[in-house]
Amino acid sequence: MMERCNLCPRNCNADRTNTTGYCKAGAGIRVARAALHFMEEPCISGGTGSGTVFFSGCNLGCVYCQNHAISHGNFGKDISVERLAEIFLELQEQGAVNINLVTAVMFVPLILQALDRVKTELRIPVVYNSSGYESKDTLRMMEGYVDIYLTDIKYFEESLAVRYSAAPGYFFHAFGAAEEMIRQRGKPEFYGNASFDDETAVLRSGVIIRHLVLPGLRKDSIALLQYLSGHLSREDYILSLMSQFTPHYRCPEFKEINRRVTGFEYDSVVNKALELGLDRTYIQDRTSAGEEYTPSFCLEGC
Repeated sequence: MMERCNLCPRNCNADRTNTTGYCKAGAGIRVARAALHFMEEPCISGGTGSGTVFFSGCNLGCVYCQNHAISHGNFGKDISVERLAEIFLELQEQGAVNINLVTAVMFVPLILQALDRVKTELRIPVVYNSSGYESKDTLRMMEGYVDIYLTDIKYFEESLAVRYSAAPGYFFHAFGAAEEMIRQRGKPEFYGNASFDDETAVLRSGVIIRHLVLPGLRKDSIALLQYLSGHLSREDYILSLMSQFTPHYRCPEFKEINRRVTGFEYDSVVNKALELGLDRTYIQDRTSAGEEYTPSFCLEGC
């Protein structure tokens, strides 16, 4: 797979044994941080934190990426499959409620090897935390390994995906990925038969679809919600509407998004979700739009 990489919809065919793909990944694993993380959805962070592994590189080109130091700058440390397996167990020992694999598509074959090494020792769910720009074939490789899919659907309109993320066909692939994830995991299940309305509930299995509301693009967000409402059962996934957009990276080059989301913009998207009956929706406090919510990438835990 590394000699002709087609793990994601880019299908760049890079020989990653000699060079890097569009995602900047070579043949080995590169990690920027592995630590307990508390800034995910409540059912993912739990009370003791999500055991989050941030992988370096990315198959998107988002101009507003808050993690651009690792996604575009490729900051990180090269580690072995054996070391990754050790990290999973170390995070479990620290009290993590799950293992959270962030932007991992380019390393899936190696991650599966690491999970195979610890399958008799790992007692917590595995979360696949994705940009949504995924291949169904790669997702099928992960069936039986991943318990929770935490996936983005960023855009409905093709031109927006191309302009802000250099991702042609984004919605086609992201929605198809969500369908495959739901096929694999079924309806969300919480520990102890808790419900979504229980603030302390921790997710054991299922799919969360995230959508980041972008400045000036509330109509695209609403169109996306209308499509989801018409094409997916609302019982099959949890929706997370995020207000945390903060101008980062190349936003000054795109002046129309070089600001934060207004209360009106975010509230209108939330109201549409509720109007459509999407009542299992995480609604984010608008104070989340701040620099302090960007993780520090210092090779912790690597």
